[in-house]
Amino acid sequence: MGANLKEVRERIQSVKSTQQITKAMKMVSAAKLRRAQQAITQMRPYANKLNAMLVNILSNLEGDASTVFGQHREVKKAMIVVVTSNRGLCGAFNTNVIKEVNKAIEGKYAALKESGDLTILCIGKKGYDFYKKRFPAENIIADYVEIFSDLSFDNVAQVSQKLMDLFESGEYDAIDAAYGRFKNAAMQFPEFVAFLPVEKLEVKEGASKAKADYIFEPDKESLLKHLVPSILQTQFQKFLLDTHASEHGARMTAMDAATENAEDLMKDLKITYNKARQEAITRELSEIVGGAAALEGS
Repeated sequence: MGANLKEVRERIQSVKSTQQITKAMKMVSAAKLRRAQQAITQMRPYANKLNAMLVNILSNLEGDASTVFGQHREVKKAMIVVVTSNRGLCGAFNTNVIKEVNKAIEGKYAALKESGDLTILCIGKKGYDFYKKRFPAENIIADYVEIFSDLSFDNVAQVSQKLMDLFESGEYDAIDAAYGRFKNAAMQFPEFVAFLPVEKLEVKEGASKAKADYIFEPDKESLLKHLVPSILQTQFQKFLLDTHASEHGARMTAMDAATENAEDLMKDLKITYNKARQEAITRELSEIVGGAAALEGS
């Protein structure tokens, strides 16, 4: 029984130490979440409006102007940008993003994967750790795994510019992105979206096609040359800021749940410990009483 009590005491101490760690991680994530949430909530309306404007413009371009980023061509080679976190302990956040990517790999891009014409660009270590075991090294790009250390526009624009260059040169015919969309600390949603080419507005059958009423100054061609890349870069930065906020929200929620579970476990262990201790005391008293009775009888 002494050994059992010692084991329970050690488990209580172990759970208590783990709880201190989960509490600390929750507090750190909460602090980081405030900054990350502020960044994405300030940027999202701006990025969404720019993207809507871009889609509208490219959907209504006439013959006098065009941009390569709106050209849809036969997809012979494609890339998926997988945006995950660098660290774990954030619940099912990374797993959910990877699931969305796997759906596309097994469905939309199954033939390209089989032929070796599908490339994965990893942003974040968790996505890289998963796909490096499942894709040939030549089909994995890991140059930007550590980019979360600096999410400034200029730094992130290097990645989006690289993607635009690859698409413009014809190296890839389609580039999609998978990331975690932040709603609040308790809710994050995996998203799989087309990055390039820019998707056009879908007009329902029988509906009149609305023309974009934009006045271009200077000429349309010159403006598109600078406007489209800038909007795409902003959109790509939104993917990363969304994921960054989602990671900390998911980790804060996961660590809060872990802390509560540790508290419940400690309560159960303390009950078990007290029961075992009470049984040991009762046994010792019984032995003493039995020994005294035996002495009296003799």
